[in-house]
Amino acid sequence: MSGKSLAQTRLFTEMVAQKQGWVLNSDRDFCETLVEGLASNFNRYGYFLCPCRDTNGSRDADKKDICPCQWSRLDVPEHGHCYCALYLSRAFAASGKEPSGIPDRRESK
Repeated sequence: MSGKSLAQTRLFTEMVAQKQGWVLNSDRDFCETLVEGLASNFNRYGYFLCPCRDTNGSRDADKKDICPCQWSRLDVPEHGHCYCALYLSRAFAASGKEPSGIPDRRESK
């Protein structure tokens, strides 16, 4: 398994946002912290585990939490951003609002 650099991980997040019709959080420091978490998780586990989630121990057990997580596809349209606020809907980003806490959709562990 080869690791991912910050530049590769940043490109990954940009490509996800573009493919989904989303935008990245405009707070560069905040966004970079999440990119660092994604890169660290990839280099540790071999996949882009969402940085706001803990591992369940395997890729199969974590599949719902691999970026972009299953929950983001529900959260972005409903709340304007995903749980960790890396990805924003275009409308939410244009509104100038700041992301805030949203309910965690995951099942109880």
